[in-house]
Amino acid sequence: MEIKIPAVGESVFEALVAKWLKNDGELVRKDEPLCEIETDKVTLELNAEAAGVLSISVQEGETVKIGTVIGAIDERGTAEAAPPPGAQPPAEVEAGQAQPPPLSPAVRKMALERGLHPETIRGSGRGGRVTVDDLLNREAEARAETPEKKLEKEPMGEPAVQQPSLFAAATRPVPPQEEGRTTRKPMTPIRKRIAERLLAARQQTAMLTTFNEADMSAVIALRTRYKEHFQKRHGIGLGLMSFFVKASVEALKEFPPVNARIDGDDIVYQNFYDIGIAVSGEKGLVVPVLRGADRLHLAEIEKGISAFVEKVKGNRLAIADLEGGTFTITNGGVFGSLLSTPILNPPQSGVLGMHAIQDRPVALGGEVVVRPMMYLALSYDHRIIDGREAVGFLKKIKECIEAPEEMLLEG
Repeated sequence: MEIKIPAVGESVFEALVAKWLKNDGELVRKDEPLCEIETDKVTLELNAEAAGVLSISVQEGETVKIGTVIGAIDERGTAEAAPPPGAQPPAEVEAGQAQPPPLSPAVRKMALERGLHPETIRGSGRGGRVTVDDLLNREAEARAETPEKKLEKEPMGEPAVQQPSLFAAATRPVPPQEEGRTTRKPMTPIRKRIAERLLAARQQTAMLTTFNEADMSAVIALRTRYKEHFQKRHGIGLGLMSFFVKASVEALKEFPPVNARIDGDDIVYQNFYDIGIAVSGEKGLVVPVLRGADRLHLAEIEKGISAFVEKVKGNRLAIADLEGGTFTITNGGVFGSLLSTPILNPPQSGVLGMHAIQDRPVALGGEVVVRPMMYLALSYDHRIIDGREAVGFLKKIKECIEAPEEMLLEG
């Protein structure tokens, strides 16, 4: 049975074989995770569709087209791999006869180009495989070797024939004390895509940010009062994000340009509310989308966000989860951010930034009192959203958060 790179979306044409979770020749069970692949949008796990012996044909670190066969499972190997009752396990191969682990194409190519000998290098990869980092480290060691050390390694007798060195063009040798100070790693497809989109957002939009702050006392009090009842009734905790999703929907209805996008010379006003929720994963930030957020109750929003978090952790996020979206919310407060300027998620025209809740003195009714306050930031595309609309939008968010009773009662 062939293992192929699956089609994961119309705009995705290739994927990186990021990590094999099983070794070549290993017996695998049905539905057992085999490898991780990365596209420019998501990381996915491929599971075994049958039990058998795994044969790997595409090594880690290679980027291949959608539909490429990266391995196979020999279902006949299931019976062959199982030893008969009472049989003795095969003897271990003697150390002198052990075969070195296979080299990945990338390592083989780099070694050939740089005149290195992988068989003389102790690999740090899985099963003792030589990695690109191992080659780079060996290269640094070669540069740092002094003429005296090289002479010590020369055998007695005829002088060694000098081979043309690929390092001759180096401007200066790297001192031993500088070794290991830097590590060079290629960008993953997801990180490349993130970089491209962030750069495009800065270059192709007239981005501006406005700020406000919200008193979180009412939301915190409601969560404290109803958290047990909410948990028992809906089977999930009541978080902050659901309040901000509902508040954003109310503000988007009142200020339609924030929910719009530019298409050529037209402004497309979107009469639906698909809210993107920024979720941090190991490979970077992804923004899955809550569809029809205006029709969701607080519990449905919390369950939707929780499902996205689990998918991100398990590398099960689908392209369909990321497509579309009319507005985005990102919460830097979970990492301790007090104030920041969120970047637009094109082609959207607005993004709301939440931040850490901090007790601060505020003036209330002529007195200075301490309240749990949160700074809010709205970044917007000034080409279609005026400053008055942006300020009004953020003020509406503030009003909804500081008087959230209606949002809770409907759920």
